[in-house]
Amino acid sequence: MEWETVIGLEVHAQLNTVSKIFSGAGTTYGAEPNRQACAVDLGLPGVLPVLNGATVAKAVTLGLAIDARIAPRSVFARKNYFYPDLPKGYQISQYELPIVAEGHLDIELEDGTRKRIGITRAHLEEDAGKSLHEGLGAMTGIDLNRAGTPLVEIVSEPDLRSAKEAVAYMKKLHALVRYLGVCDGNMQEGSFRCDANVSVRPVGQKAFGTRAEIKNLNSFRFVERAINFEVERQIGLLEGGGQVVQETRLYDPDHDETRSMRSKEEANDYRYFPDPDLLPVVIHPEFVERLRSELPELPDAKRERFIDVYGLSDYDAGMLTGSRELADFFEAVAAGCDAPKLAANWVMGEFSAALNRSEIDLRGSPVSAAALAELLCRIEDQTLSGKLAKDVFEAMWSGEGDADAVIDARGLKQITDTGAIDAIIDAVVSANPAQVEQYRSGKDKVFGFFVGQVMKQTQGKANPAQVNERLRARLLKD
Repeated sequence: MEWETVIGLEVHAQLNTVSKIFSGAGTTYGAEPNRQACAVDLGLPGVLPVLNGATVAKAVTLGLAIDARIAPRSVFARKNYFYPDLPKGYQISQYELPIVAEGHLDIELEDGTRKRIGITRAHLEEDAGKSLHEGLGAMTGIDLNRAGTPLVEIVSEPDLRSAKEAVAYMKKLHALVRYLGVCDGNMQEGSFRCDANVSVRPVGQKAFGTRAEIKNLNSFRFVERAINFEVERQIGLLEGGGQVVQETRLYDPDHDETRSMRSKEEANDYRYFPDPDLLPVVIHPEFVERLRSELPELPDAKRERFIDVYGLSDYDAGMLTGSRELADFFEAVAAGCDAPKLAANWVMGEFSAALNRSEIDLRGSPVSAAALAELLCRIEDQTLSGKLAKDVFEAMWSGEGDADAVIDARGLKQITDTGAIDAIIDAVVSANPAQVEQYRSGKDKVFGFFVGQVMKQTQGKANPAQVNERLRARLLKD
């Protein structure tokens, strides 16, 4: 039997506010356990939550970017469940009336086609605390620093049909929240993570199969591997005559498998009801329009502009607009050297490779956009060949100074004097008469031998284009 995979993602993006969603406690990552948990976060008797207005603005900004409907009135609800890191015994979330609904996000598939993924809703909620086990023996520690941290949960329609589509959607959403400045997207710190609802059904069947929810996936690689494992597990069960049980599962990356955690709760299990301590959130049209006017250029629009203005290929434009920081860096380099295609090649090539080797991000780069632009200007004015430029870049990365300083210190200036190049060519041609005859008899591959000899004599400093042009003319000369 042929099977179709059906996937929906629930992405949790931590809003990058200074304080929590219902209290004034801080949200800085890495603080000592329970140092950023106030009386409201601890759920002590007599405390009252107060909504952080910045979280509303950030949720509305996201809603506008995904072309969603912004609810003029939304309501917070209590989601009741008992867990050690949830001190109140309930989580404040939104249920029947979320702040954002009916949006969409377009992703690009491997064959280059675009697919629209529906977004059912995006609602505000508070995060829970964290259970700690490491180094505590048989005990469990509770860290409530994360309790009350503001989240926006973005729930997709079940429109995804493969693990690769799920990853493409998650990457697109990850780039978007960072472009908007509403979430830092740091997956290692848990700022951007997802739950994946996975089911399978026979091809052609309209009814959905029984789904399993895989919790707290915090890397794109884990999302793909967990979904692929779960799909195979469910197909194996069904083809073996068994049934898929609706449940919550955990992905174990060490064994590359999903494991059962608990039976899947339904909405009625949580006994949702409106939170009596919080007023409904009323959003006026003027507030929405002000936020709309402040939206930055979004990834898809930036990608189209890079193609139109800079003459880049669709692939290059897509790579460069994958993150807002990289796009801004590229534009600064292109403006500094007035050679956008060369800038694109270097930013995606040598520069990105150096970042990966050094295991740092753009903010930690020892070579600024202005410094890289200066180096590319030296390629453009023929002071450096492409090969010499790579040597200069490595020296710049190592802290030896800017491009001009490295060129002067190492004597790397490209030889463009045609008289000097001709003299070296004459010497090489005279020293290799047999190869000259081979070339003149039609063996074109010998030409590379001559180029290599000339570049060797000049220690790689001769202008390659001039060498090719003048060498070809000299070899054809009697």
